[in-house]
Amino acid sequence: MSKVLLTGTMTCAPSEVDDVLSVMADHIRKSRAEAGCMQFELWQDELTPTAFHVSEVFLSEAAFAKHQERTQGSDWWRITRHMSRDFKKVSA
Repeated sequence: MSKVLLTGTMTCAPSEVDDVLSVMADHIRKSRAEAGCMQFELWQDELTPTAFHVSEVFLSEAAFAKHQERTQGSDWWRITRHMSRDFKKVSA
């Protein structure tokens, strides 16, 4: 069983920052509570407030897939799915 690491940056328009912030805390809380989640960090860039950085670590590909499935049905996904993403996924 290999761990899955996902890192990257999501960028939104200035007018969307408040929308992202409004659902961020709930998404972080739910993600961290998922079985198989070892780490879930999501934070707003201090110098570029329209950029949000992600660092995720899951115990397995299956745990990561369940996270993705839950995410795609969430308010987080509804608000951010169209935003530019530069994510890298690595199995370790």
